[in-house]
Amino acid sequence: MDRRRLKNLYAKEAVEFLNHVIEEKPLLPFLIPLGFFAWAIERWLVPFSNWIPMAFAVWATIEYGSFRRQLLIEGMNRRWKHLILHSTPVTPLEPCAWLNKLLMEVWPNYMEPKLSLKFSSMAESRLKERKPKLIEKLELQEFSLGSCPPNLGQNGVHWVTVGEQNVMRLDFEWDTNEMSVLLLAKLAKPLMGTARIVINSIYIKGDVLITPILDGQALLYSFESTPDVRIGVAFGSGNGQTLPATELPGVSTWLVKILTETLARMMVEPRRACFSLPSRDLRKKAVGGLLSVTVVSVSNLHVNSVKRNSVESPQCSLASSQSSADFGNQIEQTFIEVELGSLSRKTNFSRGSNPAWNSVFNLLMHGDSGIIRFHLYDGGPDSVKLNYLSSCEIKLKYVADDSTTFWAIGPKSGVLAKHVENCGQEVKMVIPFEDTNFGELTIRLVLKEWQFSDGSVTMSRSSNGLQSSMYGSSNLLLGTGRKLSISVVEGRSLTTKDKSGKCDPYVKLEYGKALQRTKTIYHTTTPVWNQSFEFDEIGGGEYLKIKCYNAEKFGDENIGGAKVSLEGLLEGSCRDVWIPLEKVSSGELRLQIQVTRNSGHEGHWNSPQRSFSAGWVELVLIEARDLIAADLRGTSDPYVRVHYGNLKKRTKVIYRTLNPQWNQTLEFPDTGSRLVLYVKDHNAVLPETNIGDCEVEYEMLPPNQVADKWIPLQGVRSGEIHVRVTRRIPEQQNKQKNSSQASSFSTAHEISGKMREMLKKLEGLVHEGDTESLSLSINALKSAQDAQEGYIVSLEREKTLLLNKINELGHELMRSSSSPSSSPY
Repeated sequence: MDRRRLKNLYAKEAVEFLNHVIEEKPLLPFLIPLGFFAWAIERWLVPFSNWIPMAFAVWATIEYGSFRRQLLIEGMNRRWKHLILHSTPVTPLEPCAWLNKLLMEVWPNYMEPKLSLKFSSMAESRLKERKPKLIEKLELQEFSLGSCPPNLGQNGVHWVTVGEQNVMRLDFEWDTNEMSVLLLAKLAKPLMGTARIVINSIYIKGDVLITPILDGQALLYSFESTPDVRIGVAFGSGNGQTLPATELPGVSTWLVKILTETLARMMVEPRRACFSLPSRDLRKKAVGGLLSVTVVSVSNLHVNSVKRNSVESPQCSLASSQSSADFGNQIEQTFIEVELGSLSRKTNFSRGSNPAWNSVFNLLMHGDSGIIRFHLYDGGPDSVKLNYLSSCEIKLKYVADDSTTFWAIGPKSGVLAKHVENCGQEVKMVIPFEDTNFGELTIRLVLKEWQFSDGSVTMSRSSNGLQSSMYGSSNLLLGTGRKLSISVVEGRSLTTKDKSGKCDPYVKLEYGKALQRTKTIYHTTTPVWNQSFEFDEIGGGEYLKIKCYNAEKFGDENIGGAKVSLEGLLEGSCRDVWIPLEKVSSGELRLQIQVTRNSGHEGHWNSPQRSFSAGWVELVLIEARDLIAADLRGTSDPYVRVHYGNLKKRTKVIYRTLNPQWNQTLEFPDTGSRLVLYVKDHNAVLPETNIGDCEVEYEMLPPNQVADKWIPLQGVRSGEIHVRVTRRIPEQQNKQKNSSQASSFSTAHEISGKMREMLKKLEGLVHEGDTESLSLSINALKSAQDAQEGYIVSLEREKTLLLNKINELGHELMRSSSSPSSSPY
């Protein structure tokens, strides 16, 4: 019976194959008889030849193989369609288990330090803006997200299609008790004193939507709805002043409210954040930018759907469109208010359902990202009351490959995204207003420049590319040793609340703890001061704060302010900028900023200045052993706080151990500062205990060579820390440095030769009496003398270190020679 079935199966397959061949080769029925006839003739002429049947057999084998492959492909396609049509869009087995495992691996050493650094600055500014009346002053002292990452996709991954875009939906849950955020609060009256607020746990649960954009160059992510948020808070006393360790009234509720509102404003649908996936990382930190915004027009503004709100606060209208009254179907005149941070500008009024403005504004941006909001108002130039109608926004972000990404909410909550590779390229976007049927706003954006912490400025191609190439290499110093000369030149279009238009402006400059003020210019909105002030440079990204006032008899009126980033300033260059004033409708101040080196300051360790372009210091904190016990249970909760000049970073906390393993990598720009490690015992409420410190020597390391060492901790009876330190230098600069070290004598002879030539030239100019050329030559001679002094200082330092190494080697040889030999005779 089985043989009959097999014969029938083979016969059926042979028939299908024959039908397939006949369909593919329609001339085959005519060629087969012709082939048999040729074979018969060939057999009659050459009796022992069989090449025609062999060729036919090879051809049939090839055709049969092709037929089987086609059947296999059709079967796989049928099974795939059946799987798609009869299965849910949830990944089988354990969804995203691989992703959570990968996240657990990269979280401690890569993601947690970067996210902690980013969120700490955001949290500090947000908390200071929204602090309760119970707290007079708030300071963020520590910020660590802990070693426990969030869990993604525990209930599966769903793919949905919105328009032409694929969106991935997965659940997000973050429940950790290992985070450490320490806030030092100065309490207001009648409580007085200080208190420590410690956030030691957080719980966030929601559904996350991830949308790939720009052909996979970036991802937009957001919560589908406002997530569930809970925060664990502990309280204690600070600075030795007593305070009961009980909950302060309303602090937990205040923190939860701030976090929930921040998430709702930044990354709850349809508002999305962006994560870029650049092809390369140039390791440049953007600290600010200059943006040109052109508000072109609004199209299809439907008057029948216009609902008007009071002009009190656009943010309130954005948060909740409530209690809006219909004032009829007639729009008087409309204008757009452009807002970037605290900076806002307004267009003129325009009539009709398709108003056009073509108004151009230059906006300053702080940091590497920004949100440009556009608010639509209805009213008139002489109206007492303006009506808020609707809003929309565009977000932009610097990408690590020196490009820029723009994105916005599109029609039907879709995505509009643009990507420009160079500054100066124009981006045109047509964005709908958030409320339905309010029309679309046409915007043109040109990012004129990005400013970086290493002193370079990426500008449009029409501005000759990098500004650093115009002034030579960057000589940015993190510490003191330089002076800032800031000239307040003039102002224009200043505002005043006085109906007569009278304005008596003056300017206050605040930098660190130093405060300076210009003179008052009377009866003008376009004052000219031309006053210069000097400040000692402060490292760590300190801003110059500007406040402009209108002098009055009964209290001066604030007519705008601004913050100016002073990172990336080059010695010998002059930055001439117009600064738009924030929190006012118009007004700009012109500043000229110069940097000079303080000749009276020798710098740290008398070392020559070093720039960020020289590379960076890579410190790997591996482990520690034999630490002292700081707790009563005989263990410690150690972590390491790293001080590098004015920069401070820290590792994660390893709980209940005297032999912790961190395996964490930290990086610092190579400025020649001291690298000091402080090992601390973590404590959520009580003051933390220092369980040792040490200094890491790295100055004499050859470029890109790793030093692996155990360093004893100072100030304690036991304890060592295991580190690896490397001075990373790019390949090109490494070659330049090696070549410069190889030609030390030629460098010295070159400097001496230049100084001799300058002296001869000076003698000739003295006899000729050319004072202008003489002044220029004297300045050039001073520069050469400074270079010679720096070179001599570096040689002296290398000499001292070399002598110390020789002495240590001599002591080692003496100890080895004095010890008895253990080798047998």
